[in-house]
Amino acid sequence: MWRIVENGMIEIYSERLKLIPLDNDLLTLWFIQSREKMERQLGLNPSNWQIEDFFKAETLDALVNFWLPMTAENPDNFFWYTNWEIVLVAENTSIGGIGFAGFPDQDGVTMVGYFIDGKHREKGYASEALKCLLDWASLEPSLKTIFADTPFFNLPSQNVLKKAGFREFGIAEVHHIEKMQVKNWKLEIR
Repeated sequence: MWRIVENGMIEIYSERLKLIPLDNDLLTLWFIQSREKMERQLGLNPSNWQIEDFFKAETLDALVNFWLPMTAENPDNFFWYTNWEIVLVAENTSIGGIGFAGFPDQDGVTMVGYFIDGKHREKGYASEALKCLLDWASLEPSLKTIFADTPFFNLPSQNVLKKAGFREFGIAEVHHIEKMQVKNWKLEIR
């Protein structure tokens, strides 16, 4: 279920979670001041994420090199180019992030990625957040296919994708933050 809240912002809800897309102002607050200030601006309790160094580096890289510039360039469709905070409603705190790599291209393709704070893994939150975001995204008529990559040995993440209907279609080596082997996944929407 999703709804539009004040200032035209969209929030997506499930039984336990709320997904909040970060606009350029919120991302700038995160980058210039701190993540805690951004969370407080949203009315959230500070999260103090416990994530691996790889995910910290990947998040900072996405913030600086993708989310900030792309939300500035696409203010009307920023939710396709940003991090959506995954908020555990019972604690009113962010437990991770999820998002797309942009509005569907001319072939109707985009990519999804996500992570969950180490303290909140193995509780079904990633699956729940992914289902919410996919349900919302499937309302976009131009969307046909969503891709995802998972580190080769990240079985929990692979199970999240399988549960959401993604199918494995290959293995690749990527050089993002560090060199690693990943499994390639796709979900046909229409």
